[in-house]
Formats: sequence, C-alpha cells, structure tokens
Amino acid sequence: MGSVSFAEIAVVSCGTLSLELNHLRKEGFLDTKHLFYTTPGLHEDCRELERQLIDRIEKAKEKTDKVLVVYGGKFCYVNADNPTRTMRTIIAEQGEGVARIEATHCMDMIAGEAERERIAREMAGGEKVWWMTPGWIQFRHQVFKGWDQGLANENFPRHTGGAIVLDGIGFLDGYMAEKPEEFLEYSDWMGIPIQPYPMTLDRFKSLLLDQAKKLLA
Repeated sequence: MGSVSFAEIAVVSCGTLSLELNHLRKEGFLDTKHLFYTTPGLHEDCRELERQLIDRIEKAKEKTDKVLVVYGGKFCYVNADNPTRTMRTIIAEQGEGVARIEATHCMDMIAGEAERERIAREMAGGEKVWWMTPGWIQFRHQVFKGWDQGLANENFPRHTGGAIVLDGIGFLDGYMAEKPEEFLEYSDWMGIPIQPYPMTLDRFKSLLLDQAKKLLA
C-alpha cells in the first residue's frame, strides 16, 4: 500500500496503539526511527494527556522537523473545564510540521464508522457494542484506571451487543490461549461477553500514509 517512507518522520502516539504501530514497524511498513508513546488510557485524564503529548512532540522535534501524531480527536481529549479546547487546538499550537491522523479514536483508526456498523450487525445483531482494540486488553489496568465494579456496572451492560475487539494483529487468539482465566475475569468484570473480530490494518495504514504525504509535500 503506497511507497511513502516514514524515515524522515517521528511518530507520537497514545500507548494504547503501541501494539499496532510496533507490528507495522516490524513488518517494515512504518520505517521511522523515532516512535514516542504516551501512557495508555489518558483519555480519562485530559490534563496529563496534554502534558505528555506536548512533551513527546517536543522530544520528537529534537529528532526531526516532521511529526505525525497518532491520537483521535473527538473522543480522546475532552476538556470539561474548557470545552472549546480540543485536540485540534493542541496540535495547531505545536506549529508547522506537526500533523495528526484523521480519526475520532483508536477504534476509528482500525475500522471506520460504516464498517463498525456492519460488524455490529454481523456480530451483535445491530445491538449497541462496546468497541476496543487489543491495547484495551493489554493495558486494561491503565485504560480503566480508577474504575471500580460500580462504575463498570453503570457503563458496560448497556452495551447489549457485548464488547468487540477490532484485532488487526492476531493478538486476542494468543491472549485467550495463554491467559484464559484473565480473559474470563475481564469479561466478568465488564458484565458482557468479549469477542475478537479479525481485521486488516489497511485503514490504519491508509490514514498514516495520508498524513505522511502532507508532511513530506
């Protein structure tokens, strides 16, 4: 898919997507020398998210003048104290040479809205689904930091279609085989079944390429 090189680009990403990005790096698609991650799950702490994101971008700028940020917009950064301050605002403040992937959150990077609707119809009869990527399994205790059983009970069971993991790296099959008790405990804690849905990373690659081309133009 395309022949654009990321060699002159530094990538700054939410750590939740480190599994996919490291996979793309290993297979040779993402040939950047510089990958910087923030702590997974910072959508729960917008101040710390902003602090870490700006810090990682500054570190990336020390390596190259082209920085690609892998963070969603609408759902990853919600500032209740200052609603007009958005992810787009933060990225714009970082100056020229900094671009962000065009997606609303990590699930949207793997499968667009129309595709998620199709998957929900196929896997859950169109019922409401709680979407996840493999990072939400691997980094569970960071993604759901501060969540107790009461908060879990308030949020997850409303998703009558269960949880679906958009798995573009074959992660969940291995996880369920190696840690079956941990997987079942996670599902019990959520109060809904968790199902993997095998994907390609084609959409993710395409979104990365779109911004790389803009940075290199």
